[in-house]
Amino acid sequence: MSVVKILEGLKLTRFHYVLLTISSLVYGLTAMNVMLIGALLPSIRSEWRLSETEAGILLSFGYLGMFFGAILSGLMSDRFGRKYTMVLMILVSSFFTGLCGVAWDYTSMAIFRIIAGFGLGGTLPIPAVYMSEYPPARYRGRFVGIVETSWVYGVILSIILARLITPQIGWRSVFSISYIPIILIPILIYYAPESLRFLEKKKKIDDIRRVLTKYNLVSNVEKISIESEREDRVSLKTLFSEKFLKRTIVLWILWAVLVYTYHGIFIWLPSIYASLFKYEIVRSLEWVLVITLVQVPGYYSAAFLLDKIGRKGVLISYLMIAGVGCILLALTTQLELILAYSGVISFFNLGAWAGLYTYTPELYPTKLRGTGTGVAASIGRLAGIFAPSITGYLFEVSGGLLLPAFTVFASAHIIASVSTLVLGEETRNRTLEEISR
Repeated sequence: MSVVKILEGLKLTRFHYVLLTISSLVYGLTAMNVMLIGALLPSIRSEWRLSETEAGILLSFGYLGMFFGAILSGLMSDRFGRKYTMVLMILVSSFFTGLCGVAWDYTSMAIFRIIAGFGLGGTLPIPAVYMSEYPPARYRGRFVGIVETSWVYGVILSIILARLITPQIGWRSVFSISYIPIILIPILIYYAPESLRFLEKKKKIDDIRRVLTKYNLVSNVEKISIESEREDRVSLKTLFSEKFLKRTIVLWILWAVLVYTYHGIFIWLPSIYASLFKYEIVRSLEWVLVITLVQVPGYYSAAFLLDKIGRKGVLISYLMIAGVGCILLALTTQLELILAYSGVISFFNLGAWAGLYTYTPELYPTKLRGTGTGVAASIGRLAGIFAPSITGYLFEVSGGLLLPAFTVFASAHIIASVSTLVLGEETRNRTLEEISR
């Protein structure tokens, strides 16, 4: 019997929900560390007297690290396993994000941001890859979508803690919360098993039996004959083979657009609102919190719909509506409408993320899943390198106007929606092995 048949035949148990909880905590707390700099940026700019362009470049250093971290993490997870790659990346990201709080100047902050970004970019793709490989196909979209929804709670946590701590003891102390994810490392080591699909590809049959026995997934494990297919070596060139080329193209477009728009918009949102509210930093963080809370129903609505209308349906519709929201925001100067359209963008942009994180690992076979997901994520991080800098530059040269930056955001969303319609392949209710054939 193959591992696929074993996994697909399982009923949902406490085991699946514990893995869902662990994966969600990893992803949510990583999100907290990614977005912490955005919540603190107005205070950092004020103390160091940074222009919009200088602040944007400082943000971009983090995404430079994330670019390389995502590539290496994908390769490592396919070579050494999902579990210990995740442990290593959590350790690097937490430690160096915390060091940002002791940065003594712009250069030291940039160095810490690059190294922290390496760990953050390496951590983010893995929970979705890991979670996609355990639940049966009929539940996979929901499970991976829920992991992705944990992002918003991490972001909310970063905003709330920045709002509470900064006025009392300053922005530097807020970075100390980045060490919280390290608590998850012993939990991962002790409880989370390695991916069974990964173990099958590595012909580790005894390890598979131990996992099945430890978590009571199958009775009479010793009586089951577990088959293991021969593992073929794959390289990055496989991503561009005839079989995977269209999938790679659509994923690269989606990752580039969603990283560019999300981080271009939401990393800058505290600073945008600080400007609108005449640099009342506390009030701007409160409004960012309100807009971020809108992401919660956006995420859950997408997670619910992924197994109902499919991955393509969610991505096409949510991206298009987010693009329209950007157009409307670009064309208004009224504060109330800016806040309302920000909510529309927040709801649908983040819902599209739930679709993307479910869709990406589904489009590649087990032997290529970590690499394909990591490289796609790294293309997003490449776009992320430019997003803060370009957005900051557009704000500066336009005198703080939203029209230029949000016209770019609108165009990107619409391009991604149309690309998914034309190039995307539906994966709903199909096993990972069926999709990869």
